[in-house]
This record gives sequence, C-alpha cells and structure tokens, in this order.
Amino acid sequence: MLRRSLLCWLALSPLVVVVLFPFAVMIATALKPAAEVLSADPSWLPSRIAWENFVTMWQATDFGTALLNSLYAATLSTVLALAVSIPAAYAMSRYRFPGQGLYRDFLLVTQMLSPIVLVIGLFRLVAWLGLVGSVDSLVLVYAGFNIAFAVWMLQSYFATIPLDLEEAAWLEGASRFRTVVRVFLPLAAPAVVVTAIFTFINAWNEFAVALSLLRAPETHTLPIKIFSLVAGRYTIEWHHVMAATFLATVPVAIVFAWLQRYLVRGLALGAVK
Repeated sequence: MLRRSLLCWLALSPLVVVVLFPFAVMIATALKPAAEVLSADPSWLPSRIAWENFVTMWQATDFGTALLNSLYAATLSTVLALAVSIPAAYAMSRYRFPGQGLYRDFLLVTQMLSPIVLVIGLFRLVAWLGLVGSVDSLVLVYAGFNIAFAVWMLQSYFATIPLDLEEAAWLEGASRFRTVVRVFLPLAAPAVVVTAIFTFINAWNEFAVALSLLRAPETHTLPIKIFSLVAGRYTIEWHHVMAATFLATVPVAIVFAWLQRYLVRGLALGAVK
C-alpha cells in the first residue's frame, strides 16, 4: 500500500508542481520588498518578509471597497439564483410536462455561450434599466447567467431523492410546501451547497461583464481592481499586484476547502441515476 501511494504521488508530482508554481510565485513576490521585485538580479526567496506590502496595497488601491463589492455581488447573485433555481429544479425532477427534454437541452446550450458574446445586449438592457455603473446590475446579470447552470445541476441531484419519502410525509398530513421544506431540502442540502459554491465562484471571478458595466472606481470588484493595477501604467508595482491577488484568492480557497465534504457528497449523489 505504501509503495502504491509513493508511486501515485511520484506520477502526480509534475502536475502538482505545474499547478502550485504560479501560487508560489505569487506568494514569493507578494512578500518581497519592492526593491527586490524589480532588481536586475532577482532572487527566488526574499531577503526579508515584507508584510507592509499588504498594508500599503490596501491603502493605495482602496482594496477594502472592492472586496465588499465582490462579496455583495457574488453573495446576492448566488442567493437570488438559488431562490429561483431550487423550485425550478424541483419541478423538473418531480413533474413531467411537454417540452421538458427540450428545455433541459436549452439549459445545457446556454452554458456553451461566453458572457463576452452577450456583453453588448446586456449593456443595452442594463442601460434601459438605468443601472449602468451600479453593483446591483452585476447581481442581476450574474444571477441570470447562473440560474440556468444551477437548474441544470440541481435537477439531476433532486431526481436521486426517493419520492417515497415525500409520499410518506403526505400520508402523515403534511402539505407539499411543508414536505419540501422539512423533508426534501434537508436531504438535498449537499447538492444545494455544491451548486452555491460553483455559483459563488463564477460570480467572484467574473471579469468581462463587470468591466463593461462598472464605471466609477468605488464600484469596482476585485478582478477589475487587480486589472487596474496593471493596465495603463508605466510602472507596475508587482508586489502590490501579487498581494492583491493573494488576498482575493485566499477567502475563496478557504471556503472551498471548508465545504469540500459537501462537494464530494453532492457529486456522488449526482452520479447515481
């Protein structure tokens, strides 16, 4: 068993190095003093750990506002997408209606379209609503994009939950709504958490739509704020760029690691038909 584990890790080591190398460069650059980052003979390890890079970056770039904007847009769009997707996915898994297969295929096709293809139409729609330059526009757009994804994910999970459990609750006198809330949703919690994770990450990392709809610096999300540290500058302060990227990556990585048990369980549920 030990030999097999060593062989597996040996085979996976090139992939691990390729995946972790950008993160190692990011962390090393974020912790280097500014003079060493742009030196003619840069070293891999910093001569000292420059924690002040995070403080100066936070103050110089108004990083806190961008962090709050990203949290606001990603969290609200995830909640809104789930509020619409859970009833829709439940209906698709429990009822049969004409065109159901066509509608399921339509949901799949929508995931093949990149948001950048629809930017012009989205901008005209948001301008008609008077929301250009508002973070609320991102909430609506992100929720709209993620609803199709969430319904597609959830309906396959919901179909694995036995209908007998709901019928038993009905025989005890529970209404359909009470059965869904007290019996069905607790069983579907892993699937809902998995979908929420992917929906949140999609909204957190989105760049093209945010760049098109947002104007004022105080409305920028984290991807736009980090992009502004690089674009249109004669001198790029790479220690600030990497410090901002590190702070933008860590919260999502912590949440993902914390909820990974639900991820594995939810994917296992979806694999059983």
